[in-house]
Amino acid sequence: MSSGTSTDWLALLDWRREASALYARVREELPRDPQAAHHLWQTGRNALFGNHPQSPLGLEARAAFRELPCWPYDPALAFSARVDTTGPQERLTVPSSTGQDTALVRFGRVQLPIGTLDVYWIDVYGGGVFLPFRDATSGQESYGGGRYLLDTAKSADLGSTSLNGTASGELVLDFNFAYHPSCFYDPRWSCPLAPPQNVLGVPVRAGERMA
Repeated sequence: MSSGTSTDWLALLDWRREASALYARVREELPRDPQAAHHLWQTGRNALFGNHPQSPLGLEARAAFRELPCWPYDPALAFSARVDTTGPQERLTVPSSTGQDTALVRFGRVQLPIGTLDVYWIDVYGGGVFLPFRDATSGQESYGGGRYLLDTAKSADLGSTSLNGTASGELVLDFNFAYHPSCFYDPRWSCPLAPPQNVLGVPVRAGERMA
């Protein structure tokens, strides 16, 4: 997040509304055509980054902006998984990009073909489910502080799978929609970094990457 004026807060409200609407459209399209949903997501994020007053990009970078670099869609990196909540909860703080601490509660984990990731609740007002990660591309082909796969406080949520119209309880975890936190684009933003236990040992060449 970033500090600002009342005008900034209203612009941020509009950003979150736009992001929420974008993810709603993506969730609707994803079961029918994942690649079309991915294109929709890219197009929507590019429009927000290039045109919105609350773009994570600074004014100079915004003027030169064309598009967010992404790897091509890889269906092998699209998963769904049930959150295992049988283990004990763990309260922890993780550093942000500006050195401030963010309170999290680890309430479960997901087993994926490429590794295991903890799932967190952001333990502040409003809260939200949060799934950050790092992988073997971090610091080389993607941001060293990690990327976000799920952040419901910011509407970044691909939903759950369904069976005969009924939610199965399995989260849609498609790494093709992994994105960089705002602090990657400008240091004025403060973003929680991926905890050391959420590091995948394989390269995840899907989602947003460095140029």
